[in-house]
Amino acid sequence: MKMYETIFIVQPDLGEEEIKSLTAKVQEVITSMKGDFKRLEDWGARKLAYPINKFTRGRYYFLRFDGDAPLIAELERRLRLDDKVLRYQSVKLEKETAAPVAAAPKAVVEEPAEESAEPQAESE
Repeated sequence: MKMYETIFIVQPDLGEEEIKSLTAKVQEVITSMKGDFKRLEDWGARKLAYPINKFTRGRYYFLRFDGDAPLIAELERRLRLDDKVLRYQSVKLEKETAAPVAAAPKAVVEEPAEESAEPQAESE
């Protein structure tokens, strides 16, 4: 199974019952397609960069789960068909790519700091 993250934006004026219904549908899709649901976070209402369907604000949700390609296809199909969802985006996560990128800038930052430390010690 591969790791995925999906962020979807819903209409900001939805009631609690509608939001619970939508999030329950999302979780149901993941469990019915034999996915492993990790977490669902409500990031709250935020101003959109540009109006979408005459909405200037949207409520953001972050979804983290493990699954396969058919699961992503079904989840995105259901999000696309729901009028309450303004936008969505799914991203596949890879473990190997995160570590080397994070290690490279540290080495570059440490070298100039060491060089600048040596001349100060000599001048004292």
